Amino acid sequence: MRGGGLWQLGRSITRRLAHVDKSAISRRCFASESDLKKTVLYDFHVANGGKMVPFAGWSMPIQYKDSIMDSTLNCRDNGSLFDVSHMCGLSLKGKDCIPFLEKLVIADVAGLAPGTGTLTILTNEKGGAIDDSVIAKVTNEHIYLVVNAGCRDKDLAHIEEHMKAHRKVVMFLGTSMMSDPSGSADWRRGPIASPVLQHVTKEDLSKIYFNDFRVLDINGVPCYLTRTGYTGEDGFEISVPSENAVDLAKAILEKSEGKVRLTGLGARDSLRLEAGLCLYGNDMEQHITPIEAGLTWAVGKRRRAEGGFLGAEVILKQIEQGPSIRRVGLFSAGPPARGHSEIQDENGQNIGEITSGGFSPCLKKNIAMGYVKSGSHKSGTKVKIVIRGKSYDGSVTKMPFVPNKYYKRS
Repeated sequence: MRGGGLWQLGRSITRRLAHVDKSAISRRCFASESDLKKTVLYDFHVANGGKMVPFAGWSMPIQYKDSIMDSTLNCRDNGSLFDVSHMCGLSLKGKDCIPFLEKLVIADVAGLAPGTGTLTILTNEKGGAIDDSVIAKVTNEHIYLVVNAGCRDKDLAHIEEHMKAHRKVVMFLGTSMMSDPSGSADWRRGPIASPVLQHVTKEDLSKIYFNDFRVLDINGVPCYLTRTGYTGEDGFEISVPSENAVDLAKAILEKSEGKVRLTGLGARDSLRLEAGLCLYGNDMEQHITPIEAGLTWAVGKRRRAEGGFLGAEVILKQIEQGPSIRRVGLFSAGPPARGHSEIQDENGQNIGEITSGGFSPCLKKNIAMGYVKSGSHKSGTKVKIVIRGKSYDGSVTKMPFVPNKYYKRS
């Protein structure tokens, strides 16, 4: 499912539920999802009013009892709890795990201090993005990665193929500390994420900064914790053993006194769009390089000098000479732009395409991301966006649309 359609799908579900028999909708919805995988929190979602939809082969909540707009605003004002246990966590272990991984990603993994992490991109031979991943250096001989659910099979096949030449590297699905490799991951986001989470751990969270990683007890259970965010807000990703996931979710919601809400895919999509963050399959794909996607910063300084990763020749050339297309943010009039809407210059000539778009609950206006020809990417450039055959005024703007609030070292 493409992220640009999640907002629209959520609103469609809400309208249908308001006018038809809800039990009938539930029966049809769940019957059609019988072959989908379910996270350990599935029953918890349903019991709390989650509206379940197919997503990357899983049955996931697109929203709960509140609207996607209200849920988005609550995340910005208070906090949200997301289920991301459909994503794939894996550990690479061994003396060669860092040089091995550096052949596949653009990050300076060797330069990371133990207990820190970063966003990176797995690239192919042409410099295109196979997937984006959050990686953490647990130790110099243990790297933990989280990859997208929809890319799981191809990512694992890609890694395993290259492991054939590195016999001293071992891969574990899950965190390698859990008895069940499908350990659940919860994402907590929003201004009160840290003070609420502090109630269920003895670790001083004020000493854990953006992209830091820890192994610690949360709610009395050993967990992996990364301070990271896919909404632009301060937040945490928690990998917890499956058998303890529901208890942890209940504890977090209880300690927040109703301010932290369960939040679904619809709000997550509007939040990440407001934060100007890519969704793989929409804003990044195998034919798009990290440089074209505006992620030049993710190529480590040492990696720019040394290369040594798949597609390095293409990527380093684009850093030096500039790419032919660039990802940009856009404001637009008329209905919200959707994926594949044409972008034209003021003379009606095609210059690109929308990859994600929707109505911003925070800004109360249409926002979008897309790719345009270099030269048309500068902020303030006037464009036309074609939606259902009609042209609407738009303009290129800087991202993020909503300022981020990551908890960084001063």
